Amino acid sequence: MQGTFRENLFAGRTVLVTGGSTGIGAGIARAFRAHGARVIATGSTAAKLDWCPAEGIEGHAVDVRSDADCTALLAAIDRLDVLVTAAGIVRRDDEHRLDVFRDVLDVNLVGTARYAMGAHDLLAASRGSIVTIASMLSYFGDRRVPAYAAAKGGVSQLTKSLAIAYAPDGIRVNAIAPGWIETPLTEELWQSPTIGPAIASRTATKTWGKPGDIANGALFLASPAAAYVTGTTLIIDGGYSIC
Repeated sequence: MQGTFRENLFAGRTVLVTGGSTGIGAGIARAFRAHGARVIATGSTAAKLDWCPAEGIEGHAVDVRSDADCTALLAAIDRLDVLVTAAGIVRRDDEHRLDVFRDVLDVNLVGTARYAMGAHDLLAASRGSIVTIASMLSYFGDRRVPAYAAAKGGVSQLTKSLAIAYAPDGIRVNAIAPGWIETPLTEELWQSPTIGPAIASRTATKTWGKPGDIANGALFLASPAAAYVTGTTLIIDGGYSIC
């Protein structure tokens, strides 16, 4: 990563990563910090963010389902150049219950909209960008996670709509659709002696991805190299979706 992008590429920039306490979000937060940005990461509890100070990242415990938490956090930020909406949950099998279905949508889809819409004015002032986190399940279904798939399909469509709406204000909006990435969210799968290898064998690269693979995509989409890129969903899945 350090050999790919210019040193201090994001120096002087402020980046907010929702869901930045673990997994893909933490990988993205660390990548922007490594390239000189001031990074603010959110997590659902303070305990999940206890690693942040040692790595120069500002951690804030917020509930992404809360309008009040969103408003308070954004009001405390005087400048914002990049917003990454990585907060997400999955409730395998339980998502067929309507109360769980609603909660998964509230975190993954409405939470994304809440921060993207709330940060509009800050991003317009800096002519910044938004990177949302969609999924390979934006494109096909999964019987165990109907709410997650529906939410991530919505994130992809929301990204396109906001890209059109925000373009006159100089704000670019793009998404990343990760494939199978080794994170706490997927741990029960990649740690399985049968499921993990089966998924890898179904992928063109024959491997699971790492959070850093998604972070590289986020750095690109937020960088000047992507100045003419908006409304797109960048698939980073090791070729899983083409096999």
